[in-house]
Amino acid sequence: MSLGQALATAMSGLRVTQASLALVSSNVANAESPGYVRKTLNQITGVTGDFGSSVRINGVNRELDQYLQTQIRTETSGASYADVRATYLANLQSVYGNPDSAGTIEDAFNKLTTAVQGLSTSPDSASARIGVVNAAQALAQQLNATTQGIQNLRANAETGINDSINVANNALKQIALINNQLQNNGRTDAATASLLDQRDQYIDQMSQLMDIRVVTNNLNQVTLFTNSGVQIVGTEAARLSFNPQGTVTPNTLYDPDPAKNNLGTITIDFPHGGSYDMVATNAIRSGKLAAYLELRDNSLVKAQAQIDQFAAAMSSALSDQTTAGVAAPASALPQAGFDLDLAGLQTGNVAHITYKNNITGITHNLSIVRVDDPSILPLSNNTTLDPNDEVLGIDFSGGMASVVAQLNAALGASADLQFSNPSGSTLRVLDDGAPNRSDVTAASVTKTVSSLTSGSAHLSLFTDGGVSFTGALTASGSQQTGLAGRINVNGALLGDPSRTIVYSTNPLTAAGDTTRSDFILNQLMTGSYRYSPETGIGTTGTPFTGTLLNFTRQVISMQGEAASSAALLADGQEVVLNTLQNKMNATSGVNIDDEMAHLLALQNSYSANARVMATVKDMYEVLIAAM
Repeated sequence: MSLGQALATAMSGLRVTQASLALVSSNVANAESPGYVRKTLNQITGVTGDFGSSVRINGVNRELDQYLQTQIRTETSGASYADVRATYLANLQSVYGNPDSAGTIEDAFNKLTTAVQGLSTSPDSASARIGVVNAAQALAQQLNATTQGIQNLRANAETGINDSINVANNALKQIALINNQLQNNGRTDAATASLLDQRDQYIDQMSQLMDIRVVTNNLNQVTLFTNSGVQIVGTEAARLSFNPQGTVTPNTLYDPDPAKNNLGTITIDFPHGGSYDMVATNAIRSGKLAAYLELRDNSLVKAQAQIDQFAAAMSSALSDQTTAGVAAPASALPQAGFDLDLAGLQTGNVAHITYKNNITGITHNLSIVRVDDPSILPLSNNTTLDPNDEVLGIDFSGGMASVVAQLNAALGASADLQFSNPSGSTLRVLDDGAPNRSDVTAASVTKTVSSLTSGSAHLSLFTDGGVSFTGALTASGSQQTGLAGRINVNGALLGDPSRTIVYSTNPLTAAGDTTRSDFILNQLMTGSYRYSPETGIGTTGTPFTGTLLNFTRQVISMQGEAASSAALLADGQEVVLNTLQNKMNATSGVNIDDEMAHLLALQNSYSANARVMATVKDMYEVLIAAM
């Protein structure tokens, strides 16, 4: 090897050592920088003459385990989803309150039943009567406050979606920008490695927001897809848009049909035209966005349905009166059946008819629901809470003649039943008159009693913002939706609490008569009712049945279990994510001790190469002197 070759080799060693020192310095300086990946120099051997070899720099290595990085991003999406849900469900628990403390629905309900018990003990006591009204007001206000709390959480979720979309659009824009900066770069140098670190941080931001899949090409450019297959960024970024609503109420619900939807949806607009509704197509399945959507459109809607169902069941239990039909007169023979008085039947009220087809042996339970908005017809069999009935919605807006015509048109073809209107508001239902073909076995009508002095113990203690709760159905939805936010005490009772006892003025209810207070107490404490499966409790086929207190406790227990499960899931996801992150830090993070040891090795290498150069210099000087 010539002296020139030796000098060139030593100089290459110095250059590589200097570059390595710069990387070590960068690693140490960025030891605490989020997203920084440890860098090392990629060295290769170069031939110098016939006898020696030098060292050359062939780019910078990022000490990155890509498989581990993919796992971390997947778990980041899951952890973000779990964390958001756990936080919101814990807040929902705060809205409901501790079951053992004051200021809860259960506590307010128990105080109402206690007040009614006191009224039955002292029916002539003015303070006892006022006490019942005040306790009812406190319960209504508790339901109002709970509704407000739930809707605030839904509004916060809507805001969370909007904020997340802004973060996502910025991240997508930056990823596309960095992709284009890498377009003509054939290898990874220090500047490129720094760009890749920045891009990974933006990709990590996206993994917090939604489930993503990352595909990398040979130019180090990435393309991001959702796990449902929607491309969101490459060298060009798609743009996400969201149309948040100003106010969120129990009646503002998401619907995949744009004509029915009144909540914000997420739309992706592609760079070269076209758009895609990511909510309607379930394109986002994990991450913060999926959690916000699930809470806004499912969990919190179900929570509202639970307290609305409680408010509806309690109101109806006190005000709905069921009256059996009167046997049809002998003049109707050979047909037999019943006369139902539909006077006072309000929209949402129901007439029940039971008949048996003796040929098939099948007994039918028919629920005829009064409807004043024909646009919602026909009604589903799930309209009522009876899993075994057949629901028939009838438009009453045209009067009794129209009602009879609709009923005969709906059931006349079977020849099992015949309907008529013999007079006034009477609906007559008869069998076919043929022996052993069909029999009407029972008939009744359930009406909402609005008058405080109807002569019935039934009492419209609660109203829907001043109007009777009848379970009305319209094109805008069910009256039950949001009832807990509108429920209040009947204004007539506020003006005259004596009506908690006095149920008749002609004749006047006798002094000390506890018929009404006893009825209220029985309905509140021991009455058993069905509850809608939309609450998440029970099913359509086997709806939950129990007292009002049973249902309240079931709701609180269900929410408590949901919050506990969400917290456990979030903790579990956090453990998994931390474990993976620690593994990543061990391979890709900066260890100061390791870098210091490497620095000492580079120092020795630098000294050795410098020594070689000094020796070559001395030898050149000797040669020059000898000449």
